[in-house]
Amino acid sequence: MVGLYSVAVLLCAGGALAGVNYPVIPKDLTTPFQQRLAVYGSNAVSVGWNTYEQLSQPCVQYGLSADKLDTKACSSSSTTYSTSRTWSNVAILTGLTPATTYYYKIESTNSTVDHFLSPRTPGDKTAFNMDVVIDLGVYGKDDFTTSSKKKDTIPVIEPELNHTTIGRLAETVDDYELVIHPGDFAYADDWYLKFSNILNGKEAYESILEQFYDQLAPIAGRKLYMASPGNHEADCSEIPYLNNLCPKGQNNFTDFLHRFENTMPHSFASSSSNTTAQALARKARSLSNPPFWYSFEYGMAHIVMINTETDFPNAPDGTDGSAKLNGGPFGAPHQQIEFLKADLASVDRTVTPWVIVAGHRPWYSTGSSSGCDSCQEAFEGLFYQYGVDLGVFGHVHNSQRFLPVVNGTADPNGMKNPKAPMYIVAGGAGNIEGLSDVGTKPAYTEFAYADDYSYSTLKFLDEQNLQVDFIRSSTGEVLDSSTLYKKHTTQFVQQ
Repeated sequence: MVGLYSVAVLLCAGGALAGVNYPVIPKDLTTPFQQRLAVYGSNAVSVGWNTYEQLSQPCVQYGLSADKLDTKACSSSSTTYSTSRTWSNVAILTGLTPATTYYYKIESTNSTVDHFLSPRTPGDKTAFNMDVVIDLGVYGKDDFTTSSKKKDTIPVIEPELNHTTIGRLAETVDDYELVIHPGDFAYADDWYLKFSNILNGKEAYESILEQFYDQLAPIAGRKLYMASPGNHEADCSEIPYLNNLCPKGQNNFTDFLHRFENTMPHSFASSSSNTTAQALARKARSLSNPPFWYSFEYGMAHIVMINTETDFPNAPDGTDGSAKLNGGPFGAPHQQIEFLKADLASVDRTVTPWVIVAGHRPWYSTGSSSGCDSCQEAFEGLFYQYGVDLGVFGHVHNSQRFLPVVNGTADPNGMKNPKAPMYIVAGGAGNIEGLSDVGTKPAYTEFAYADDYSYSTLKFLDEQNLQVDFIRSSTGEVLDSSTLYKKHTTQFVQQ
């Protein structure tokens, strides 16, 4: 620990900037970078982006043709924090026709037209795919990690910034409509793992963030990209000697908040005609706290993003938590749990039959010490009570699939109309820390893979069948495929 203490002293004293590889600042400081889209409502999409100067009025032009951007949305939201070189901007595009291609251009003298598919209306039973990407770190020029229908144009990924998972998302851009990413973006807090960063922690942290979100922009600026937090968003480092010296702006999820707070949605108004469901949805909306916990609906799916880091008893990144990162709280006591209760109770399965809950830390995992016991205590009972169909997690850097399970016991119905949720871990997308060994496998383990980077695709086939695939990022090979069958005959599940 003496060495780490010495590093901390050097960080406090500052140092030369030679080891930091920041992206080049453009001449036009209004040039948009790090673009990101999100579902913001049943007929609304948020557009977020960063610039190298504050904008008095961030604006986006949009329309149904690249040559006719006849609507404009603006805001006054352009924010930064003390150690960042950029400002986070947002505009909300409203009045969108569902499941329709829109073109948009961020206002700047140096920007281009891009496009996206607007959200499907809740209750639309059209089949669609949603990709799951978790634990994804920067890659590229700083060597921070190892190594008949008209088709959409493939997003351009600069070769020096290419990452096998991001590259595969670009190659398969026709195959999915949105992405969920519940935690661990960039791995900027691992800056100290590259020797040349040792004297430049504050700047290295920021440069990694800039590089990563530049790298992600061809995907997140084309596809609706839904975020929630992981442990690597919490602080400038997970090492006690270093995080005690984190400068203001690099602790307590600051960058994550600036980047996503105004782009993730508050939970939707109920799409049910049932008055009790409508009241519960209003309650959930009042308790939601994006980007930490919130829900949204897309076609036949109700998707909930939760925060496994803070804001529940013994949360690992919370005050006095096991990770000692002193994060949060971001809501009143019990707010997240009360949100989840109200939100899950409000789901009308005749409208959105599939309920997916995504968070960062799993409680079911292969390996000897990977599970989050406090997460299980806080959330698993609610998952079972309200009939969650699939729990999606990461944190462990590999891919895993389990049979439906509750309290450590596999559901006797298996994949054919179980009461217990099915669980997956999709943490193998790739980052500087590498892949995690599979280790020991619980009896209910169906698939585990740690030989190469991978991610998952959820295929909502119809109201009763959900296909879950795991994809090898480098080749596109389907490593594992399973189908969960649920009858969904109960309008409001409580078991």
